[in-house]
Amino acid sequence: MRNVIYRLFSLIVIAGFVSCVNEVKEIPQAGNPVLEVENTFTNVHFGDLLPFNVSVSDDVSLSTLTAKLYFGEEKVSQTLIRTPNNGKYSGHIKVPFLKDIPDGTATLEFVLLNTTMKNVVKTFEVPVSRAKYPYLMLVTANSTYSMLPTGKANEYAVSEPFPSTDLPAYIKTPTLDDKGVEISFGWESGAITQGSKKAIPFVSKTGGIYTVSFNTKTYEAGPFFEILLNGQKMNMLDKENFSIDVDLKQKQEVKIEGLDDLAEWWIDVDYFHTKSAGVYEFVPIDGKYRITANLKLKYFKIEVLDGNNPAKLKADGTGAVWIIGQKIGKPSVAALEVGWDTSKPLCMAPMGEKKFQITLVAGKTVNADEINFKFFHQKGWGGEFKSETLTTESDIIFIGKGSAINGRDNGNLGIVSGKQLEANATYVFTIDVSAGIDKAVLKVEKK
Repeated sequence: MRNVIYRLFSLIVIAGFVSCVNEVKEIPQAGNPVLEVENTFTNVHFGDLLPFNVSVSDDVSLSTLTAKLYFGEEKVSQTLIRTPNNGKYSGHIKVPFLKDIPDGTATLEFVLLNTTMKNVVKTFEVPVSRAKYPYLMLVTANSTYSMLPTGKANEYAVSEPFPSTDLPAYIKTPTLDDKGVEISFGWESGAITQGSKKAIPFVSKTGGIYTVSFNTKTYEAGPFFEILLNGQKMNMLDKENFSIDVDLKQKQEVKIEGLDDLAEWWIDVDYFHTKSAGVYEFVPIDGKYRITANLKLKYFKIEVLDGNNPAKLKADGTGAVWIIGQKIGKPSVAALEVGWDTSKPLCMAPMGEKKFQITLVAGKTVNADEINFKFFHQKGWGGEFKSETLTTESDIIFIGKGSAINGRDNGNLGIVSGKQLEANATYVFTIDVSAGIDKAVLKVEKK
């Protein structure tokens, strides 16, 4: 009997709750929101902080006014203002400054909402154009130069006897009117970026008088140092590093242009066989690779990619193997030791048949009498080879089983006590995972 009463009570409560929910949904809209926008939106430029003034009223309480700006169907900016009382309100909405966007007509929409969710909407077509500035400012650490229109659409330039061929600087615009704002252009993630003041690494091949240019629509600028790989322009990361992601085939010819001192560069024999200065044969298997040219150290860092990301060692033994640790580095230990820095791992060259190779010269790219590095499944911490998954028959290199057991952390390589690598001799370290990534074999061969 109690169960029956309880069930009936539950049904009554549920029915009452559903009824309340229905009542909430059925609250009627009321009032008559009135919106008057006082502005005429003319002479609007990308980057403007566009002001507006409105008058609002209703016979019930108002809630909010929302201004929305659309480029085509895409909403690119929005401003919300609380409007608790009838009267006048003012605000502004940002008109984005975007690369490559052509002049056109934007849609500006105002939505006035009262507390019963009744609203009124007003829209305006707003012509928006890229400003024609009388000048731009090129700002260096010590000076500011005026960049004047060149006559080409949206292009500005300055020619001066700059103090150096290296000219780190950012660019900024003047403000044209009371709705205009100063817009800066700096260097972020290897490209000129609006809103940044980080120095753009302008570089001229010649000293004395040279020209710095910039296009406010395309962001094309110069002068920059250019390096071409098989005719493709490498991307400038900063004034010392250029990078490109490229598909390469084994034994394919690779041609580097734009570096006059290539005969002085250190060339990684695991990846490039030198045919002549600037012309190389690609050594590893077909795949996608990231090649980074370091102008300061004069070497090419090469990494295996999977799509647009550094490759990982896969369960089937394909992919990449990485090295992190001490007493190893390219182009030399002295110039750039890897250490335990996960931004510096060396990528072993994939040679096919699930074998990965790195060639080292004792006393140069690897220490001759002491080493302490290990092999990883990825560019950073995570999967790694340990003594349980990696073996070797080398009589000079051993694999750590733990500091208390043989003086090395598990998986770290060491040189056998009483021995050392022969100074200036070349050693090829090969990881073979053809029997499985948990049955890897390390081979160390002196050439």
